[in-house]
Amino acid sequence: MKNDIRHQWHFNHPPQLVWDYLTKPELLSQWLMESDFQPIEGHEFMFNTKPKVKVGFDGLIYCKVLKVQPTTHLSYTWKGGPGKGKITLDSIVTWTLSPNGTGTDLLLEHTGFTGFRNLLSYLIMNKGWQKIQTRLALHMDKHLK
Repeated sequence: MKNDIRHQWHFNHPPQLVWDYLTKPELLSQWLMESDFQPIEGHEFMFNTKPKVKVGFDGLIYCKVLKVQPTTHLSYTWKGGPGKGKITLDSIVTWTLSPNGTGTDLLLEHTGFTGFRNLLSYLIMNKGWQKIQTRLALHMDKHLK
């Protein structure tokens, strides 16, 4: 069994602003999580969030930047688990930006949810990404005011 997350949204913001919110750590922390992200292929970084012990998640997401094409494409690994070096989710997040009129279409693909053990992660993260889109839009709106 394999599940993938795929969401496409339209923002009334230029691609450069959307890109900045995907790649600048100080902006990422406003709508996603704290991190030491840098948009450099091969850069290893971590997202940090509140642990969810009941579902086997220690709050640390280990990532490595795979591909960077400024204002159009970004992908990185997304690995997490219960802690102590054990990884139970080994996935990839890909962002694709496309200009559309005066705004930007943003495609999120989060792939690699394999087997029964990743089903709960898939369900939680699929719903989470939908909520995050709303937070991202709110922060970008504030940025333009």
